[in-house]
Amino acid sequence: MKLELKDSSLLKTQAFIDGQWVDGDDGVTFAVLNPATGDVIAEVASVGQTETARAIAAADVAMQEWKALPAGQRSGILERWHALIIENIDDLAAIMTIEQGKPVFESKGEVLYGASYLKWFAEEGKRIYGDVLPSASDRRSIVIKQPVGVVAAITPWNFPNAMITRKAAPALAAGCAIVLKPAAETPLSALALVELANRAGLPAGLFSVLPSSRSSSVGGEMTSNPTVKKLTFTGSTPVGKLLMKQCADTVKRTSMELGGNAPVIIFDDADLDLAVKGALVSKYRNSGQTCICANRLLVQEGIYDAFVEKFAAAVKEFRLGYGFDAETTHGPVVSKKALSDIDAIVQNAVKQGANVVTGGKPSELGNCFYEPTVLTNVNDSMSIFSEEIFGPVAPVFKFSTETQAIAMANDTEFGLAAYVYTENVGRIWRVSEGIEYGMVGVNETAISSEVIPFGGVKESGQGREGSKYGLDDYLETKYICIGGLQR
Repeated sequence: MKLELKDSSLLKTQAFIDGQWVDGDDGVTFAVLNPATGDVIAEVASVGQTETARAIAAADVAMQEWKALPAGQRSGILERWHALIIENIDDLAAIMTIEQGKPVFESKGEVLYGASYLKWFAEEGKRIYGDVLPSASDRRSIVIKQPVGVVAAITPWNFPNAMITRKAAPALAAGCAIVLKPAAETPLSALALVELANRAGLPAGLFSVLPSSRSSSVGGEMTSNPTVKKLTFTGSTPVGKLLMKQCADTVKRTSMELGGNAPVIIFDDADLDLAVKGALVSKYRNSGQTCICANRLLVQEGIYDAFVEKFAAAVKEFRLGYGFDAETTHGPVVSKKALSDIDAIVQNAVKQGANVVTGGKPSELGNCFYEPTVLTNVNDSMSIFSEEIFGPVAPVFKFSTETQAIAMANDTEFGLAAYVYTENVGRIWRVSEGIEYGMVGVNETAISSEVIPFGGVKESGQGREGSKYGLDDYLETKYICIGGLQR
């Protein structure tokens, strides 16, 4: 499967440091694979500690002029970057599909979603307000907001475009510089993005991208270097905990978007067709590889059988295939290891008594394709109840009462997103307030956008991305007291 681009110069294989495309100092590279075929797409430079330190130093220098620019000038560059992304959407989507596996229509949707953060924060950066506090004395108390400093970012493979812009846009809008390590599975999307940022006129050193197969080397420098004032990470909870520990020695600001175990709670009084549609979209988007996808379907006993029948019938209509095929609804998972992990979860559930309604095994397409799966006869004593599946597998649990549903939803260390389907207004409020999650969708699972505060509670992380609150993690609050005014 050959990658054909309108602009072949968007396919980069070097690191981007201080405005220059460079190889790693020791010449080491790593292979980026097409998960649909197993073929090598490209050999990409693998940087380490010394290159990371160099990028951080360049970011510190570049930031001094950037933060002094009027917000409108920073906004103009972000607007140009946004325009270039839209202009090159076909190529960006093609790069994403071949390295990540998702169908090209999903890739285009992600590019648009990612670009929306640049548009949003280009405007929000003009609205970083301070305060003059009331005083009963001859003093004036002033509060101003200033950029936090050099930002280090580590992003995942499941959304290799949007998870970058969701961090870079507010950081740059606030006046910070950013040094980014993309996932080793999907570095090509990140490198294409920084190429467009460079074309948009982003000053050298302000945004460096460090592809690497040596995560601990790059991450270790990011967390230990005192010039880095904030680290933002999207990924697993165990890795997030490790990064937080490493950041403690230099007391860095951190924001973490970590694991999830999202429940979809469907009550007897729900619009059944709407609930089935929402659960399908949430569970199987990106072949189930999203942090906010439905991980547990909790269905009240009165409609359980009817829900399973409609839900499974729709799943059986899915078409697995290569991301560039027009008939494909779902692509491969990201790697053979991911497929193995997913299958182990399913087979363990079956051993514990689960019934496979459809799917339940790797596809005959081979490589990294797993059949969209529905499991019934599952309960909260099984390990699948607490595991983040991160694949196209939907276990459907049964509950009796509202109180039981809330307890089941909260019986997890995670608290990122949850969804509720009911027509009862009182229940909407009771359940939405009673479940311990940072985001709740009511009769809706497509809850993400640039205008909402994305983030979780408990071990799903800290901080919020997007919305007017999204700048807060990239700003320091400074208090200035002016005295001696009555002379």
